[in-house]
Amino acid sequence: MNFDLLVHEAWPAYEQRSHEGWVLRYAGGVTKRANSVLPLGGPADLGGAIEVAEAFYGERGERCVFSMGPNATPGLDEELARRGYEVVDPTLIMAGSPDFPPAHEIRVEDRPWQGWLETWWAVDGRYGIGFEEAERICTGVPAWYGAYEEDGVALAVGRGVPQGDTLGIFCMATLPEARRRGLARTVLRALVRHSGAKSAYLVTTAPNQAAQGLYRSEGFEIAGRYHYRVR
Repeated sequence: MNFDLLVHEAWPAYEQRSHEGWVLRYAGGVTKRANSVLPLGGPADLGGAIEVAEAFYGERGERCVFSMGPNATPGLDEELARRGYEVVDPTLIMAGSPDFPPAHEIRVEDRPWQGWLETWWAVDGRYGIGFEEAERICTGVPAWYGAYEEDGVALAVGRGVPQGDTLGIFCMATLPEARRRGLARTVLRALVRHSGAKSAYLVTTAPNQAAQGLYRSEGFEIAGRYHYRVR
């Protein structure tokens, strides 16, 4: 599987520009994934292509960021390092064929409702600007939104994006007061079961050992890695 493209398609920037096989992505500065270069091609002039990317983000008041995945342009990582770009957020791609029944009743909808968005943003957001941009990114492609609710409050949420035979799982978030109850696990299971997909994948930061342990226990293993280079 080309996980670079799968992740790109599942979390779409609403502004995209192509340049010699690279995709320059912008979405109001919300998340590096939607505001970074996806460098999959091999531009004839590597230095010139980097300068085009720097100009693109400079015009939008953002730092230039490159997403360095398994299929990134050969030699680019070394060139960015030479130019002083720093490595940020090393991330693991985990994939598997999980098929476990959820332990709780999970609400699954094909649009995010206000409670779902508020819980996800409280855990994964910036507590201020960017909420509207985040919702726009979330709803940029068809997806399912799952939540475990108590008294009308979404305590744990997740998003599943159908992509052929696989399911991309994103936005896994549990409110702090509801953790260690197995709620993230049951949301994950419900999304996979609802999709009927033969396989699934997700991403998690490399330092997050707790999340990796959870996902391994659900049948996921490391299938790839990426990191960002930030100017």
